[in-house]
Amino acid sequence: MPRLIIFGLTVLTLILGTAAQANSVVNIYSARNEALIKPLLDKFTEKTGIQTHLVTAGAGPLLERLRREGRNSPADLFITVDAGRLHEAKEAGVLQPVESATLDAAVPAPYRDPQGLWFGLSLRARPIMYARGRVQSDELSTYEALADPRWRGRICIRSSSNIYNQSLVASIVAADGETATLDWLKGFVKNFARKPAGGDRDQLRAAAAGECDIAIANTYYLARMHTAEPGSPDHQAAKALEVFWPNQNGRGAHVNVSGAGVTTAAPNRDNAIRLLEFLVTDEAQAWYAEVNNEYPVKPGVPWSETVREMGRFKADELNLSALGSNNSLAVKLMDEAGWQ
Repeated sequence: MPRLIIFGLTVLTLILGTAAQANSVVNIYSARNEALIKPLLDKFTEKTGIQTHLVTAGAGPLLERLRREGRNSPADLFITVDAGRLHEAKEAGVLQPVESATLDAAVPAPYRDPQGLWFGLSLRARPIMYARGRVQSDELSTYEALADPRWRGRICIRSSSNIYNQSLVASIVAADGETATLDWLKGFVKNFARKPAGGDRDQLRAAAAGECDIAIANTYYLARMHTAEPGSPDHQAAKALEVFWPNQNGRGAHVNVSGAGVTTAAPNRDNAIRLLEFLVTDEAQAWYAEVNNEYPVKPGVPWSETVREMGRFKADELNLSALGSNNSLAVKLMDEAGWQ
């Protein structure tokens, strides 16, 4: 074979090899902390040979970056927390629909977008936490009952700018309607023990310290306090608190998701779908449960021991897309009620 032909074939092989390597990748924009997602990405690479490139930042900045990059975005997958944020991405037009029997079988319908633009990867619940000894469980019933004057000056919760609280109110709008939700909010806000400040753990610490008797928080924050170093302030605070699951005789407790969607530009769409499907396997879901103390979105995967100790509960089966579609109204009502 002439040397020129051999040289040409060698160059072509190198080019094709490089192209194959370039396509064996998935690029991820993640609003989740790197420590809470990178180990799973590494497992995915071990199993598939597909490399992962991870960019982490806040949900807002990442969404704005996707908007700016448009069709030129290198991102294949957008991962974030809260269905409200996922809805923002959907409305911004940065996600594309995915059809996957694997995803549909693993993720119950309430926890995925009806058009397949995003899928829940883990569940988080936002129940009532109360101070042992200062509140009895039989005094509690529903989220709506927290507007009762008996709780005046006894409730801690973070600000209305927090997406978790916006989604909680959006779920109440879906259940009770606009007028009833505004009436509830007015009474609820009057019962705040202090001006909202800090994150969920700050509300739990305040309740344990006696600044309030009730806090609203996601369960994984309390779980992380329970698993803090024994004798530490957070561990001691967690031991002073109990979980109450509201609305158990009705729609159930409010739940939300962390989730992901394939981006509109997605240069490696098939790899992104493979990663999504991996993230709902039993192995990945069990890791979420044990390490993050969140609930598996896939039914049948065991909860972590810490989470199990908080008790079984009935969850609201509202399709979480409603949290996004009701978000702007929820924020308007929170403003009208004076929730800072």
